[in-house]
Amino acid sequence: MLQRVQTIYLVLAAAVSAGLSMYLPYGLDKDAVALYSKTEPFLLTMFVGSAILSLISVFLFKNRKLQFVLGRINILLNFILLGVFVYWSLTVSGEAHVSEKGIGMIIPVISIVLLVMANKAIKKDENLVKSVDRLR
Repeated sequence: MLQRVQTIYLVLAAAVSAGLSMYLPYGLDKDAVALYSKTEPFLLTMFVGSAILSLISVFLFKNRKLQFVLGRINILLNFILLGVFVYWSLTVSGEAHVSEKGIGMIIPVISIVLLVMANKAIKKDENLVKSVDRLR
């Protein structure tokens, strides 16, 4: 059933991960040139992987347990991505890699919030199905 609330959360998480990460800079280098994730292969892979996991989870509505597990894996992937951004922003020595932080660094946080809300809704659906099964 694609009309559930977790579908909206998962599609929004995919849109944030894949869409916004391409257009919002995650920082500025020493020459004040905006740095985008589409120029970094590692970041691009992580963002696209997160978006793909979210979209796969949308279509696994019949298997809520697997949907929940994929949501957790996606949250873990976004925490790793957030850790990379924090590491890059804290290990700047002089004018090395990232000179200034950009708004693109909060994309994993937004995605994590959306994924947690989706997992809560999935868990709520699973508990509802279990309670109906007990009544039979």
